[in-house]
Amino acid sequence: MSSPRIALIHATPVAIEPIVSAFKRLWPEAQTTNLLEDSLSADLATEGRLTPEMVERFVNLAKYVRGCGADAILFTCSAFGPAIETARASLDVPVLKPNEAMLDEALAAGTRIGLIATFEPSLPALKAELEDLGREKGVQLTIGTRVVHGALAALHESQPAEHYRLIAAAAAELENCDALILGQFSMASAAQCIPERRGRKVLTSPASAVTRLKQFFS
Repeated sequence: MSSPRIALIHATPVAIEPIVSAFKRLWPEAQTTNLLEDSLSADLATEGRLTPEMVERFVNLAKYVRGCGADAILFTCSAFGPAIETARASLDVPVLKPNEAMLDEALAAGTRIGLIATFEPSLPALKAELEDLGREKGVQLTIGTRVVHGALAALHESQPAEHYRLIAAAAAELENCDALILGQFSMASAAQCIPERRGRKVLTSPASAVTRLKQFFS
């Protein structure tokens, strides 16, 4: 299939541009569609946990885009891993969690992992995914985490320079690692502001996800 339709489902508008740009750069032949349901992030922040109702909404969203002709689905919000797994089990096409490809790359780089997030509720799910992957591979991981308070608000307020500055400052606190994960799609462009360190790989979700999706159709 030379130009499959890839449905991108977002829980925040700031995730759209990074993944669309990654597709244009890495896989321009793919046809992408975008579905935004930004009440999901607000409801998760209010509830403090995933509820059965939220999980059902994810299943319904996935079935909707499949009914619209999607050949594969990528969710772009990091905080909803279990809900995405439930949606994946209900469909007959590839359904990718936002960070699973990136986490595989992180483990390939080494066992010392730095994990940065700007949306605090996403951090426990991300860390749990990483720990689960380590157990599956029989690897003992050392994981350092940082929540970058104020960075996401700066991005929403059209202050990208402040967004980048805060993320770069958090990255400087996690220098002693083999892989540094920027844990949300909206953080991808901040990678350019993080100085390279010998032996440390800086990973972003969009690039890893597009590369993985392309492999499904090659």
